[in-house]
Amino acid sequence: MSHRPRSRPAGDAAVPALVRGATPLDSLDVTLHLLCTGPQPLAVDGRTLGHGLPRRMIPLHELAAQLMHPATSFQARDAAWRLLVRRARDDGGRWTVGAVGVALPGLRRAAGRLSRSTSSTDVQLDLLEGFTQALSTVDLEQPRICARLCNAAYVTARRRAAAEEAAASGEAADAPGSRLPPRMYGHPDFVLARAVAAGVITAADAELIGATYLENVPLAEYADRIGISRWAAYRRRDLAKTRLATAIREGRLSDPDAEVITEATLTTVFDGNAPTH
Repeated sequence: MSHRPRSRPAGDAAVPALVRGATPLDSLDVTLHLLCTGPQPLAVDGRTLGHGLPRRMIPLHELAAQLMHPATSFQARDAAWRLLVRRARDDGGRWTVGAVGVALPGLRRAAGRLSRSTSSTDVQLDLLEGFTQALSTVDLEQPRICARLCNAAYVTARRRAAAEEAAASGEAADAPGSRLPPRMYGHPDFVLARAVAAGVITAADAELIGATYLENVPLAEYADRIGISRWAAYRRRDLAKTRLATAIREGRLSDPDAEVITEATLTTVFDGNAPTH
């Protein structure tokens, strides 16, 4: 079964490559670049990181390239990753997506090692699951943080591939540990990120939905935080939900996305109901 969003006709040049069937890691790459564009890109402060990194705000797509450069020290890499993991743990949402995006080179290498024996899409989904889970448990006091995160992702993907191969062959299908939990690519953070990458909503819209629905931040509090009125925040969120519903009806987002969005926003986004809080 395909995990990819349904595409629009191939001749529709306005539809991003992501929507026309890009792999999960390609989709994440597009999403990272979108999160790093505009007047407020997702960025870290190099002045607080030190270790030779530029003493300015560094967008995450640029940080990813710098951390891969041979001249960047291991100390600089670990300092950056400690910050990324802490932001993902504390703030979730786009910071989780951003942290995974910075690790894309390592995840692509892991996918290449595993894709020979199973579906490349399934492998990439499993890698995303394993990496995201490891963000909450990795020891930040130990060195080579990114390598250990990627290794955890690889182990998760390899275990799932082995379990699925056993199930397909009829061997040990019910053995303990042979069945792994559902993939996390349907996690609301990733669904909203895909909607941003598809041009359905903006990164600010996704942040608003994520904060007020997934993190239970009161709408008035969030409006004060970003400097707009409560009514403006309500209207922005309502319009974003309408765009999500329209995109699902038009096939720009997949049916599984519809289920996740409905659950994440605590309302049925397909019938025009008003937000409840």
